[in-house]
Amino acid sequence: MTKQHIVFLTGAGISVESGLSTFRGKDGLWTNEEWAYLASTEALYNDTQRCLDFYNFRRKQLSEVEPNEAHRMIADLEKEHEVTVITQNVDNLHERAGSTQVIHLHGELSKVCSMDNRTTCVKEYPLTTPIMVGDKAEDGAQLRPYIVMFGEYVDSMDVAIKYVRYADIFVVIGTSLQVYPAAGFINYAHHEVPKFVIDPGEMEQCTELGFTHFKTTATEGMKMLIEAFNKL
Repeated sequence: MTKQHIVFLTGAGISVESGLSTFRGKDGLWTNEEWAYLASTEALYNDTQRCLDFYNFRRKQLSEVEPNEAHRMIADLEKEHEVTVITQNVDNLHERAGSTQVIHLHGELSKVCSMDNRTTCVKEYPLTTPIMVGDKAEDGAQLRPYIVMFGEYVDSMDVAIKYVRYADIFVVIGTSLQVYPAAGFINYAHHEVPKFVIDPGEMEQCTELGFTHFKTTATEGMKMLIEAFNKL
């Protein structure tokens, strides 16, 4: 296959194999209503330390896991192709696997920002260092996780849509496509380009749009995808 621009849309299913819980899958975190509340702006402003502790737990969990083979196979494609990863995940496993162009739709657990403005004072912050009430951002406001919480706007949608529109190949991995606005990305891929979806679930919304469905896990699906690429 000649050099192509491959765009991936990844969700929680790719990180499950690294040991991170999903949110909307079976037994996912969102089965716990309290956790759903703690990921909201309501909790951030009215129950600040409990909200921070929820993310401190998730940050510590992320520090204890490693990228899996699926992450690494995506990164390896950069040796031969231009690769853009658009992820719904807030972990940094794509970057740790070697991917250099990653768009995080929902923020990043490895970063913090200002409670007064989520787009300011953004910086890396050690995953094992808890964020506490009283910790200050550079503007003097309370420090908070650099995460798009329920009730907040996804800032990077326009940029991500542009990448999907101009992709030579579009691949969806490990997302149920139940979360909007990201779920609408599949409608922006050009109808003539090769499109693939890797997920063990039923993905009728993709197959109806001409996606080839590898109904399996992220790692096994990536192996099948590489084989398919070799035939293009």
